[in-house]
Formats: sequence, structure tokens, C-alpha cells
Amino acid sequence: MTKLRRETHTAFSEAASLRLRAAWLYYNQGLTQKDVAERLGISRSTVIRMLDEAMKRSEVQIWISEGIDTCVELATRLEKLYELDEAVVVPAPRDGSATAMASAVGLALGQFLSEVVQNDMTIGVGWGRTMTASLSSFRPPRRENCKVVSLLGGIVAVHQTNPIDYTWRFAGQLGAECYMFLAPLLVDSVKTKRALIEQCGLKTIYDLAENLDLAIVSCGDIGPHSTSLSEGFISKAELDRLIAAGCVCDTMFNFLDEDGRSVDHALNERVMSIDLDTLKKARHIVLSSGGAHRAVAIRATIRRIGCNTLITDETAARELLRLEQVEDSTGKQSG
Repeated sequence: MTKLRRETHTAFSEAASLRLRAAWLYYNQGLTQKDVAERLGISRSTVIRMLDEAMKRSEVQIWISEGIDTCVELATRLEKLYELDEAVVVPAPRDGSATAMASAVGLALGQFLSEVVQNDMTIGVGWGRTMTASLSSFRPPRRENCKVVSLLGGIVAVHQTNPIDYTWRFAGQLGAECYMFLAPLLVDSVKTKRALIEQCGLKTIYDLAENLDLAIVSCGDIGPHSTSLSEGFISKAELDRLIAAGCVCDTMFNFLDEDGRSVDHALNERVMSIDLDTLKKARHIVLSSGGAHRAVAIRATIRRIGCNTLITDETAARELLRLEQVEDSTGKQSG
């Protein structure tokens, strides 16, 4: 498969950086021209001129086509430290809410996928608010002979996100053949799980997952605001038990510790999802998640399945860099 890395990031001039930040704040975060001027310490007339120039340069289309210098610097550092093919770092949304964060990171994810999906790809997709948000900016050309495979089961009572729904909509926008993981997200026993795989047609999903060209996943933190808890997938008591077992991360409803190992909890045995050790075989893995509070989860996911392209925001990027610096410092002291 052709490597998905896009053109190398280049440094921007101060004027270009300011212009692109103004465009991002105005078009993607919904600030008024007056608010943008106050935020950047420039006049409103300068903002108007910058926005006009950004349009003329085709830097603003449905999305902003280039990065911002600070974010590019963070991306470059992440690529080196975590051995990534590419990192895409977007400015953090102003209010920092989960919805705003998912929209900001999802916008970049949709743009990235629009550019890199090629003919004849088998694409495995996870789920999450960020991935659902990516559909608003996912505008790929029609591709030939693509397969989109759901990597985990669905849920009955849908609040914001559903793995099966995302798979269907993603495949529809791409014009691809769609393989649905028609099973509940959780089952009552390992015996039931095996029966569904072997006797109810799900083996096709598992077979396709062994040879993915592209895997698109997200991850969540484990805490009072975790998606698994807020969506009602797990109870507060189960969350407390997961935390006691050392869990810091939910990746495709697989619960991991900070080193990316599956924690000792029955949920990991009963989840209907592609095994993470199978997922790591994918030729290219895209991981998208934002927020400083999710940095530990992002790092745990990278340690477990690897990552070629990381799409995140600047607060998560800074925290990811800090975590590695702290670990290196601690390691040197203990050595």
C-alpha cells in the first residue's frame, strides 16, 4: 500500500501564521471578526483583510488547508518522540467541552481521510464522538472496490454515538461495500461470544480484519467524564473496579493500563470487538482523540496497537510530550 504520509510540514512566516489562526477562529470556532481581533490583538480591519487574503490563497475552503506554526511544531515533536509517520495537531477549541473538542479534532480527521483513502482499500473503523464528527468534513472522491469493516458491535439505546451507524455513514459517503458488526457491544459470556463469531456469520468480519489497509480508531479516558460512563455502557461500580485494576484507557471498549496492557476485568473478555493484537497488524493505523485529559489514554493506545497517523489537539499534544519527558527523567533518576 502507498504510504499515507502527506507532504512534509513547512515553517510558516509570522504573517501567514497569524492569518491562518484568524481564519481558524472565525470559520471553525465561530468567533465574530471583533472577537478574533481582540483575541489576536489586532484591528478588526486587519482581520477582514486577513480573511479575504486567506480565501484568495485557497487556504480556506470547507476546512483550513494548512496548519498553524505552533501546532506544526508540536506535530513535528510528536512524530519524532512517538515514531509516527505523521501527526496532525489542531488548535484547542475555546470552551474546551467534549463536544467542541470532538468537532475540532473530527474536522481534521475528516479532511485527512478525504485525502488518503484510495481504491481497493479494506478499511476498519472504530467509533466515538470524534469519529462521528469527522463525517461533516469527509468529502472523498468516489473510490472503487473499497470495503469498510466495523471493528466492534453496536448498542441498543443510542445517545450520541453508535459504531454501526458510523460504519454505515462512512461507507455511504465513500461509496464502499459495508460490513456491519451485527452483534451487541457486550455479551454475557465468552461462550456466547464464540458462538456469535463461529455460528452467526461474524467470522467474515474477523477474517477481513486480519488484512486491513487502514484502521481508524479513537480512544477514551477512564474517569467521571468518560464516554463509556456518560453513554451508559458501564456502571459507576464497574468504572471504579476498572480504575482499581489500573485502567486508564478505553480503546474500542478494550480497557487498558498505562502501558497498553489489557486490565484484569471480565469486560475485556465479553466485548464484541476485533482483538487489539489483530488490529495492530493493519498496514496504517490512524488514531484520533483530543483533550489533555486523554493524553494518557492516547499513549496507552499507541503502546498497544501502534500508530502511523495521530490526529489530536494542542492541549493533548503538549501533555503527551510532557508525559514522555517525565518518564525519561524518572527513568534516568532510577538508573
